Amino acid sequence: MIGYGESVETLLPTVLKVGEINLKCMALLDKANTETYGIPEPTDVTLTIEKGGPFIVVTGHDLRDLQLLLEQTEGKGINIYTHGEMLPAHAYPFLKKFSHLKGNFGTAWQNQQKEFDHLPAPILYTTNCLMPPKSSYADRVFTTEMVAFPGAVHIDEKKDFTPVIEKALELGGYKEDQILTGINGGTKVTTGFGHAAILSHAGTVVEAVKSGAIRHFFLVAGCDGAKPGRNYYTEFVKQTPSDSIVLTLACGKFRFNDLELGEIGGLPR
Repeated sequence: MIGYGESVETLLPTVLKVGEINLKCMALLDKANTETYGIPEPTDVTLTIEKGGPFIVVTGHDLRDLQLLLEQTEGKGINIYTHGEMLPAHAYPFLKKFSHLKGNFGTAWQNQQKEFDHLPAPILYTTNCLMPPKSSYADRVFTTEMVAFPGAVHIDEKKDFTPVIEKALELGGYKEDQILTGINGGTKVTTGFGHAAILSHAGTVVEAVKSGAIRHFFLVAGCDGAKPGRNYYTEFVKQTPSDSIVLTLACGKFRFNDLELGEIGGLPR
């Protein structure tokens, strides 16, 4: 345990060690994802929910749960929509091959009580934050892994998603297309800008920097708050100049990833 009186000489090696372990963990996670599902590709994802059929919303981070659900719903006329941090699934080639993985539902996780209100579809929570469900959709909340809530059906380690599928068929979905938007009014979001995609364009980026087409790189590593007025990072991104590139690290991107910032040399800003 490091006390308040410890010196920089003691603290710095500890901080560097934490960074080293973090990098190793990220490399292992990246290897697991890419060896299983392929290298993520930049992908446009619609926010429109199609009419005339049952669907399931999947939220969280567990790509394995999504894969199993896609396999168990294949050929059943049920569409699958991601939510929250499950959005990057659309960029993986293995998962993109499922034609019923249709798009992304809703915006940031903290809006779920409003966006799930009277939703004519079940929601499967894998590893994402679950806010106390409102009575208008409590009967269609399903959980798995470490997520649970009193009264919600929990899918155990056997990963039999039959109860979720049956609820989707029972509810039936929307009668008309629902053209939803992001927080800023955009009708699509993008994902898949992992390190492989970025490095594949390294030459283009370097030349753009040399020519002055790219003059700044901004790294947004924080998150806006849920309360009104706590939108510093969104406003910052909106005001970034057209000769700059915006990189993100945190889930704060879900507050502004529907913004159309234009391109530099064919690369999205």
